[in-house]
Amino acid sequence: MALLEDVLKGENLGAGLGIAVVGVVLAPVVLPVLRPLAKTVIKAGLIAYDQGRTALADLNERTGDILGEARAEIAEAAEARNREHTERPRRRAAEVQAVPSAT
Repeated sequence: MALLEDVLKGENLGAGLGIAVVGVVLAPVVLPVLRPLAKTVIKAGLIAYDQGRTALADLNERTGDILGEARAEIAEAAEARNREHTERPRRRAAEVQAVPSAT
């Protein structure tokens, strides 16, 4: 590690040149191997991205369905409460009219 640090600081110019020459010599050998590997990694990333996007869309749809059901239940309960409140005064008025007067 110290050698690499020395090369990066410019203190060991010979080692830096040696690494550069080895890199230039090995590049034609290594690059044909790395290209298919890089393509495979990129393909795997794209597949994972597509699967994640599909799963997220499915989750969004299910959440929307549940949300719609919950809103419908809330509206149904509110409508039932409103019917109950409007029917009570009518029943009381009918009961009052049905009671005969004692006079």
